Amino acid sequence: MFKKDLHGSPKQKLKSSIQRSIRQSMLTTYPLLTPHIDEVLPKKHSLEQVKLPERVALYVIDGQPIAYQQDNGVLLPHLRLVHRFPQCFPTIRIDRGAIRFVLSGATLMAPGLTSKGGRLPIPVDRDAAAGGNKEESGKEGKGDGGEGDEDEEEGVKVPNEGPDEDGHWSRELEKGEPVVVMAEGKEEAAAVGILTMGTKEIKEKGKGPVMEEAHFLGDGLWRLNVE
Repeated sequence: MFKKDLHGSPKQKLKSSIQRSIRQSMLTTYPLLTPHIDEVLPKKHSLEQVKLPERVALYVIDGQPIAYQQDNGVLLPHLRLVHRFPQCFPTIRIDRGAIRFVLSGATLMAPGLTSKGGRLPIPVDRDAAAGGNKEESGKEGKGDGGEGDEDEEEGVKVPNEGPDEDGHWSRELEKGEPVVVMAEGKEEAAAVGILTMGTKEIKEKGKGPVMEEAHFLGDGLWRLNVE
């Protein structure tokens, strides 16, 4: 989607109601951003929109790209935001051999994730981790009135959501969910996109396309000047 250089429209300040909606969408989609949301979207600063080709809207604050979405679809973080808060987004990892393909805009294929250098989520046994008490009461992550629902007005607290010490995400990711692509041997994320196959299915099949039209390092969206 962003392989070529981009030319966006002039920045347009968004209405307060739209800014609140985007803030809430960020918190709901990426609950681990909750402690950092005032750094990401300071309340006294204006969020602006830049319209891009293919009906993509890029959201910018203080000259920094925050997120983008196509046709009011899933709100995806810009890689510059991911690099600031890498622990706040669901991740998978490609092996070294897949890096050059991903960074050229090619479709990500399952073998790049199922090989020795790849990494997919390893779900946490929530009942065991919770010991049947506090964590268990909120294990669904929302709407049950348990202790896991703190700050529900601004974000959805999801017990055990996040990476373990080895960087594996704590739950399987479903088809249609946003995901950040890490790369073997690299510290910073390489791409962002939407899964076309769930991670459990990727493990079972081991083949086929996993993500298409990603935003990747060095692409037109990365190079776009929004100052």
